[in-house]
Amino acid sequence: MADANPGGADNFDVVILGAGSGGYACALRAAQLGLSVALVEKDKVGGTCLHVGCIPTKALLHAAEVADSTRESEQFGVNATLEGIDMAGVNKYKDGVVTRLHKGLTGLVKGRGITVVEGEGRLVAHDTVEVDGRRVVGRNVVLASGSYSKVLPGIEVDGERVLTSDHALSLDRVPTSVVVLGGGVIGCEFASVWRSFGAEVTIVEALPRLVPAEDEASSKALERAFRKRRIGFRTGTPFTSVERTDDGVRVTVEGGETIEAEILLVAVGRGPRTEGLGYDEQGITLERGFVLADERCRTNVEGVFAVGDIVPGLQLAHRGFAQGVFVAEEIAGLSPTPVDEAGIPRVTYSDPEVASVGLNEAAAVEQYGADRVESLTYDLGGNGKSQILRTQGFVKLVRRKDGPVIGVHMVGARVGELIGEAQLIYSWEGYAEDVAPLVHAHPTQNEALGEAHLALAGKPLHAHS
Repeated sequence: MADANPGGADNFDVVILGAGSGGYACALRAAQLGLSVALVEKDKVGGTCLHVGCIPTKALLHAAEVADSTRESEQFGVNATLEGIDMAGVNKYKDGVVTRLHKGLTGLVKGRGITVVEGEGRLVAHDTVEVDGRRVVGRNVVLASGSYSKVLPGIEVDGERVLTSDHALSLDRVPTSVVVLGGGVIGCEFASVWRSFGAEVTIVEALPRLVPAEDEASSKALERAFRKRRIGFRTGTPFTSVERTDDGVRVTVEGGETIEAEILLVAVGRGPRTEGLGYDEQGITLERGFVLADERCRTNVEGVFAVGDIVPGLQLAHRGFAQGVFVAEEIAGLSPTPVDEAGIPRVTYSDPEVASVGLNEAAAVEQYGADRVESLTYDLGGNGKSQILRTQGFVKLVRRKDGPVIGVHMVGARVGELIGEAQLIYSWEGYAEDVAPLVHAHPTQNEALGEAHLALAGKPLHAHS
């Protein structure tokens, strides 16, 4: 870490404002390419994903899976008893995972010779970030300031009864009951965790279905699974107000219905963290707080790039990684291929998981026309490993008629681990006939992807023709 130089200026090839997924990925790749890099961060390297996002939530979800496996062990002939959930132990496990990854990441950053500037940075010129009076100048500047948990008007978050996901990750108890406001990825994942831990859960979603960004068939399958798990949900039901009670909260939804619970989780998405950072003063074009950038991640100001959650689009860590690496290579003159937004895989790590890449059927029909699109659904009932795992779901393929697969949608336990092959098929514009000859190991869930493509190619095996 470079020594502070108050009042002076340090010069680098690349100055990155924000050390989350997009920022640190850009820093690591730029340093690897021989560029001098300054990485400005007010908190911890790793950002939301590592500390209060992807990693800790998935640790909770794994603990939830262990709880469910214990509770349901008798069906496998194993006699075990779930005595309860020790949240101190769960949090110790979760925090241990985060700590180990953070230690490894800081070692990587140090090993690449990256200068980490600690403190809150602000863009004060097109090529300068100021941190506590220290001016860090870059031949190129990359904006990667991340996002924050959004809150709806009329909701006052107190961290005790009304929480965001940040607060939910540090709860020291399992709540008896929860209302989750928002049925997207974050809301469904926390609902899944708390239900597995024994809480009564109700999701309130204003849009017509859960995980509304996914294919409609995936939403319906998740809703069926949640009903079976006794996770309540109200879709097409806007929230109107919340009030605190002696025992928790009372949530009122459109139509006057009230739902009482111990806590309310506000999971209505994330907003771009751009306010007060000097972007607008330096002429950076913003829209609803997001930084507008072209396919090469360039803003309207020469030499200033933007990556990650502050750029309109999917707010996913791996999108940030890809954009960060892209920008580093762009600055180094390698002319990399732009990131295909539709080719970014999407996973909701609830039970069951929902995973997808490419276009959903409705979007495909809108883009190509109903007569040019067809789909096929392969039920996991025909997949041996899925039966061993006692999971239900499907693999749905969307393709252009007589053309390549343009969307893959999956529901079931652990289907997030299958999305890598699905992404290759989509990104390489694979035809069902190209994938059908590939031999998939048996018994694996991965086999379901092969079987789906066999069926789409007109030669189904473990599926009705």
